Amino acid sequence: MSEKIETARLLDALLTTMEAGIIPATEAGVAAGNKIFGAALLRKSDLSTVLVETNNETENPLWHGEVHTLKRFYEMTGSERPDSKDLIFLSTHEPCSMCLSAITWAGFDNFFYFFSHEDSRDAFSIPHDLKILKEVFTLEPGGYNRSNSFWKGQSIGGLIDQLPEPQRSDLKGRASAISRKYDDLSAVYQASKGDNAIPLN
Repeated sequence: MSEKIETARLLDALLTTMEAGIIPATEAGVAAGNKIFGAALLRKSDLSTVLVETNNETENPLWHGEVHTLKRFYEMTGSERPDSKDLIFLSTHEPCSMCLSAITWAGFDNFFYFFSHEDSRDAFSIPHDLKILKEVFTLEPGGYNRSNSFWKGQSIGGLIDQLPEPQRSDLKGRASAISRKYDDLSAVYQASKGDNAIPLN
């Protein structure tokens, strides 16, 4: 099987996990006053979903989508919990500095993200990721190393753009539908965020 076919199969699984798992969980999370960020873990071996979670900052401001997913992952016991090296980490949005560190400390060697830090700031009016990277770490947008000795972080959109037709157009259509859904979720969150006690809302 060619590398491009393998990439298309991976991207199909990532988008399916967002469509069928993360988005429904995020709808419930946003209805409860949480941000739109979610995450999931998939097995490398067969691309099956191990766990889906979403942001839960109304309970604890540290429960970003990625960190809340890791919390739930480590609540799995014994043989129920796969080795992190055997898993794919899917994040709806490019992980913030805290989530990047959490992914690293949990031993994952990869992550894939749908929306960029710039999308979080510009499309979703949540500028904190880039502001923290700038203020605390003096990093400009894109300034962290997406490929390093711990992990490789990859943009789902960037991978879709590299595919040949007809896979590229098919996946772009699904990605556009996902983006529109997140626009709707963002509007709900922005309209109600003044009602919660999240420190950086």
